[in-house]
Amino acid sequence: MDTATTSYTVQEFALPSTVEKLGSTRAKLTIEVPFSDLEPAIRKAYRDVASQVSIPGFRKGHVPPAMIDARVGRGAVLSEAVNAMLPDIYAQAIEEHLLTPLGRPDIEMTKLEDGETVEFTAEVDIVPDFDLPDFSSLTVTVDPAEDLDKAVEERIGMLRERFAEVADADKAAEDGDQVTINLVGKKDGEVLAGATADGLTYVIGSGSMLDGLDEAVTGCKAGDERTFQSTLVGGDYEGQVTDITVTVTAVQERTLPVVDDEFAQMVSQFDTAEQMREDLKKSVERMAIFDQLAAARNKVLDQVIEASAIDVPEALVDGEVDARTSQLMDQLKAAGVSLADYLARMGDPEITTAEQFEASTRAAVERGIRAEIILSRVAEESKVGVSQEDLTNFIFQKAQENGTSPEQEIQHMQTHDHLQEWMAQIRQAKALDTIVKQTKVTDSTGAVVDVAAILTPPPAPADED
Repeated sequence: MDTATTSYTVQEFALPSTVEKLGSTRAKLTIEVPFSDLEPAIRKAYRDVASQVSIPGFRKGHVPPAMIDARVGRGAVLSEAVNAMLPDIYAQAIEEHLLTPLGRPDIEMTKLEDGETVEFTAEVDIVPDFDLPDFSSLTVTVDPAEDLDKAVEERIGMLRERFAEVADADKAAEDGDQVTINLVGKKDGEVLAGATADGLTYVIGSGSMLDGLDEAVTGCKAGDERTFQSTLVGGDYEGQVTDITVTVTAVQERTLPVVDDEFAQMVSQFDTAEQMREDLKKSVERMAIFDQLAAARNKVLDQVIEASAIDVPEALVDGEVDARTSQLMDQLKAAGVSLADYLARMGDPEITTAEQFEASTRAAVERGIRAEIILSRVAEESKVGVSQEDLTNFIFQKAQENGTSPEQEIQHMQTHDHLQEWMAQIRQAKALDTIVKQTKVTDSTGAVVDVAAILTPPPAPADED
């Protein structure tokens, strides 16, 4: 057991303190406060109590200490004086002993007697000692960027599909045609109320609705009816194999527009198809690069976490797991969904029971705590700062992800006091980028992914005379 004794200053006080390591993630501070050092706090406590109590014969704020002792008690005043000093005393003791707390301390007053030294202890979970790996020795592999030309054609194809012209056709439906259909789901001959729909439009071959639907409607004319079996993918009967009756009420042929300058002007801000293709290619390339970067960030962080071998306080993990689980269970209860149904809808074959869900949650919490510890240290050592521009970019990104406006995100930040939380997230993200820049990233073909170049902004253009 390591014990060290030091002195530090709280306001004008010099107070002795000791620290015991109760394990790699727990410490106990013992601090003594000479009674004479409490006098300023005691006088202030008397003034505060005098301004709060009403005693006949005395104006508020002018009740003498002797009367307060008689009516309220000297012990209550002493407790208020000590409690007022505790935050500063504790904070400076933490700083003096170079401890980084994780969570709130458990404080116990071990000695509080009038005229004698006051003593208290504070037990708290702390960041353990650990060593960071040499980041330049880390190597991760990500998927190669997708074929740009193929990706561009796929996006143009989606645009053509969106602006396709349709016309009624008196013929049997075939691949690529659009049909209007009614669906009725039955189980053991009984119609399922939540598995029926009328007037749906569906493009044959898209595979966007039910397994077996393409085969059922191919060859149908308006008025034809077919029955097939399929597994429902939503609603109260999700996951159940059901008899589906489909009635085709209309068949329409679809004509895709030609990709020319007129098409480019209709679907984009560009005048020519060539300009549109070039812009799509740049967009696809940018998305591919940032997909690789996101994968590299996660894999690098996993390697650093594993190499650092950080112990995390069990109580801290338990508390976070309980909080997340309780929040989810409240949401499921409000929605009328059981945990088993929720896990089934999630579709993760490795998480199908409550025990597996708890284990997964615990693993995620432990990873998050370790990541926060590591990135906070890297940010401190690398002197990572957060600028106004960083915060602005973060707000714009959140607005894009949430489908809101930057003004709405700012209002949310102010209403819920998220500023410090968001600043910490930005700082940790920048710390992770500091690590990733130093690692070697390749794709599965062996090609080097220059993440440092991706993360380094281009120089600002020079001012012209």
